[in-house]
Amino acid sequence: MSHVRNLALAASFAAGLAMLAAPAAAQTDYPNRPIKIIAPFGAGGPGDVFSRQLAQFLPEILKESVVVENRPGAASVIGADAVAKSAPDGYTLLTISNTLTADETLYPHRPYVLMRDFVPVAALNYSELVLVVHPSVPAKNLKELIALAKAKPGALNYASAGTGTPYHLAAELFKKMTGADIVHVPHRAAGDARNAVIGGHIEMMFDAITVMAPNVLAGQVRALGTTAMTRSKVLPDVPTIAEAGVPGFEATIWLGLMAPAGTPKPIVDKLNAAINETISRPEIVAAWDRQGAIPMKMSPAELDAFLRMDIEKWAQVAKFAGAVGQ
Repeated sequence: MSHVRNLALAASFAAGLAMLAAPAAAQTDYPNRPIKIIAPFGAGGPGDVFSRQLAQFLPEILKESVVVENRPGAASVIGADAVAKSAPDGYTLLTISNTLTADETLYPHRPYVLMRDFVPVAALNYSELVLVVHPSVPAKNLKELIALAKAKPGALNYASAGTGTPYHLAAELFKKMTGADIVHVPHRAAGDARNAVIGGHIEMMFDAITVMAPNVLAGQVRALGTTAMTRSKVLPDVPTIAEAGVPGFEATIWLGLMAPAGTPKPIVDKLNAAINETISRPEIVAAWDRQGAIPMKMSPAELDAFLRMDIEKWAQVAKFAGAVGQ
């Protein structure tokens, strides 16, 4: 009986060691199957475009395919919730932007908390926005637009990709700093909002310069200002909003990646290194520069600090907009 008991104990001990070794082995050979990036945005916007560009090059480093799946809706809450509920194994990642940090204030009843239910993986890039109006709007420059908005309160509408998106918050910051009375018309996705302005159904919007610049150059919309502190290389003839009449105005759109909380640190670190290497490639840097996007290389810890500051920054704008606690 003693011999049998000893064999049983030995078997139990061996099984325990195997269970402990399994997660370590999984981390060592990560990745060994395709990785999915969920972009909680509509097709054609920066979050979609840059996620797909990343997915194109990451396999060269990780030696596994990377696919992007769009799950827009509810100001990115639907897609983010899907990732929060995924296994923390590094095979399901979330594309994030300012929308997710703004959601922390705007949607307190969402089913997840960003800094509790996710871990930062890596930053991707940031780019400025451009304020455009349909050619039918009589304002030829920013000062004329502000004067028009003040002369006809509530007569001008601005489109956005939804409450809490960088487009919405940039417009609310503009309202706060100028006193202009313009009305928010949210859309399901950035492409819908963009088409509404190009089609003349909505008068104006703040949009990502990376996707709206071709429409400006084609004369489909009129650009009145860009949102960085220096002029854009993509639209060098367009003044910044700060120089055109709103000193200190600045708003950007940034992108990054997060994973479900509990994802092992070795996997997060491997992803971070691979992404930072990818966005440092000369062809990526050059392509993004032509589009008006600038790579952001951060460690997971640096991205964590950045996200916490951004949550606080946009909380102040959201409170001004009266869009808190929806």
